[in-house]
Amino acid sequence: MSVFRGGVTLDPIADALLKQVRQEVGYKEKSGQSTKFGQWYADRVQDTQYRNAPWCDMFIAWAADRTGLSPYVGQFAWTPSHAAWFIKQKAWAQRPEPGALVFYDWSGGKSYKGVDHVGIVERVEGKKIHTIEANVDRVWLKRKVRDTDKVVGYGLPRLVKAGADQAAEIRSTERPFVPAPRTEVGRSSPLDVLGTPPALLVAMVLVTVVLSLRVTGRRRGTHRRFSWPRPWNAPEDRSAGRPGLDDRRTVDGPRAARIGVGEGWAPRVTVLAPDQAPQDASRIRVGTTPPRQRVAAGAGRPAAGRTPTTRRKPYTPKD
Repeated sequence: MSVFRGGVTLDPIADALLKQVRQEVGYKEKSGQSTKFGQWYADRVQDTQYRNAPWCDMFIAWAADRTGLSPYVGQFAWTPSHAAWFIKQKAWAQRPEPGALVFYDWSGGKSYKGVDHVGIVERVEGKKIHTIEANVDRVWLKRKVRDTDKVVGYGLPRLVKAGADQAAEIRSTERPFVPAPRTEVGRSSPLDVLGTPPALLVAMVLVTVVLSLRVTGRRRGTHRRFSWPRPWNAPEDRSAGRPGLDDRRTVDGPRAARIGVGEGWAPRVTVLAPDQAPQDASRIRVGTTPPRQRVAAGAGRPAAGRTPTTRRKPYTPKD
């Protein structure tokens, strides 16, 4: 840190920057407007057009890079952009101080958009400022004494650094809690995925699809029919050619005894002997019960030509 004439103490940024630029006072550009500062800047941004471009601001960028102050001084070749950068960093002022960058508008304007030239304030005496500027008097890097009527404003690198320090302090307090250390998780089984929410969702979708297919597979308005055993008196299908309960066909009396023999579905029929059939029952309607007739005595006895069976006497021994 240096003590400026008049007892003014310079901040470290201004002191380091002024020491670097003082070493270059007296530099003169080469033919074709070529300078070492333009060559350095062109190589840095990979653009050859800056090799022979106006170099007042590129000289300051070069000095800031040599001293490690680029984050607070900036690196520009276009002076209006450099002034806008200081305004954005809230490091713009209207009062000069040693180490400040001074921006000029030769037409007397006060907007950063009209800035034409830039230099570095070395000291302030009254209403005069003593500066070190590049690309002045066409080809020189030299000291100049100027009035302030053409000055648009001053960029202060120390305020840029103060703002950066404050922002870093704010960022450090944005995370008051230290995250817990992550623990090593053992190797899990592939079956563990079955209990995850995605697996449960897939299972629910599959169940819904299966149920919907079963429901939509039935015809609307129908239900299942169960096969029950046929009742003993259920009518047979007419397509089989057999009489049913509602069949009105008539059967002769003698044939009525043979209908449904051995089958449980046959209608009730009274079986009579041929000689016992009543005169008015020559034809019997299936499905009806004829009136009961008296059976003659001995009708169930065997025929006359057959010997009746006798019981065998028990054996008795003779005396």
